[in-house]
Amino acid sequence: MSDLGRSTDAYQAFVLGTKLYWTRELYPALKSKHETKARTRGAPGDLDEVAKRFSGDDDYAYFAWFERHLQRMKYSGRYGLVPAHEPLREAWERTLTQDFARDLLALNPNLDIPKYFTAVDIHQHPGGVCGDSLAGVVYERGARTTTPLMRRDLDLHYRLVDAAKSYVSPQRVADLGCGFGKSTRPFYKEFPDVKIDGVDLSEPCLRLAAFTASQDQATNVRYHQATAQETGLSSSEYNLVTSTMTLHEMPPPAVEAMVEETYRLLGDGGYAVHLDFLADEDPFNRFIHYGHSKRNNEPYMPPLNEMDIVGLHERVGFKDVQVLPFEEFPGALDASNVNWRFPWALVVARK
Repeated sequence: MSDLGRSTDAYQAFVLGTKLYWTRELYPALKSKHETKARTRGAPGDLDEVAKRFSGDDDYAYFAWFERHLQRMKYSGRYGLVPAHEPLREAWERTLTQDFARDLLALNPNLDIPKYFTAVDIHQHPGGVCGDSLAGVVYERGARTTTPLMRRDLDLHYRLVDAAKSYVSPQRVADLGCGFGKSTRPFYKEFPDVKIDGVDLSEPCLRLAAFTASQDQATNVRYHQATAQETGLSSSEYNLVTSTMTLHEMPPPAVEAMVEETYRLLGDGGYAVHLDFLADEDPFNRFIHYGHSKRNNEPYMPPLNEMDIVGLHERVGFKDVQVLPFEEFPGALDASNVNWRFPWALVVARK
C-alpha cells in the first residue's frame, strides 16, 4: 500500500486498468472501423473528412468519453490524486523547503508565468502545475501512469539519453522544460562528470526535482526557474540542449523563441535534441491526435503539428535538421503494435 492509502490505491488502479482497456481495446477497434470505412468509401482526404465520418458514431463517442474522463478521474474526485495528497501537505511542504535547495535550485520569485501556461488546467491537473505548492508532487505521481518508471531499456527518458549521445558526447547539458526532473535525472546519473542545468517555470516542480537530486546525492545538476525562451544561462556554453514534451505546451511564437534560445546556448558543433509529439500526415492519426489535444486540455498540440519545424530551425541557423520517429519502448513502431500511443518524434539539429 502506498502513502495515499488503500482506497486511493484501489481507485487509481481501477482508473489505470480502464485506461489500458481504452488503449488496447477501444482504440484498435476504432482504427479498424476507420479502415473499414476507408475501404468502402475511399481514403479520407483530411482530418475534417475523418471527423465527418465519425460524427454521431457511438464507438467514437465512447472512445472520446473515456479519454476525457479517465484523466479527470485520475486527478479529481474523492480518490483523485489532488485530494489524496491533502493530508500529506504539511510533511511535503516541510520536505520541499529544506536547505538542500540552496545548492541545487535557483528560484526567481519575480518570474512572470506566461498566460498560455495558466489559462487552462493543463492535462486536466486542477490549478495546473505552477500554483499549488504540491503541484509538482501530484504531477509526478500522475506521470507514473503516463510514462512509468521501468527498467532502463524501457524508460523513454533513458532512451532519449541513448538517442542524444548517438549524436554528441555530452560535455554540458541544458534540459529545457524539465518539470519535476524526470527528464534531467537520467542525464545527471548517466554522466556524473558532466554539468547539467535543468530549466522550468514551475517552482513546485523544481522544488521536487531538487529534492530528488539531493536524495540521489547528485553534485552535477542545478535547477533554474525560468522560461525556455529566456533561460538566463550562458551563451555558447553547452554542447547539448534537450527538451521532453515541452514544445507542444507552447504557442508558435514561444516555440520560435525557444528554438532561438537553444541556438544561443549551444556552442559550435553542439546539438539540439527535442522529444515531442508530431503526428504524421495520415488523416486518421491527426484526427486522434488533435482530439486528444482538446480532451486533455493541451491546446497547442495542433499548432505545433502545423509548424514547419525543420524550416524554423534552419532559419535560426541550425544545420542537419531532422524529424525522426521515436521508439519509446522496443517494438513501439512495429506494425504489429496496434495499441494507442503518442506520436513520439525526435527533432535533432546541429549548430
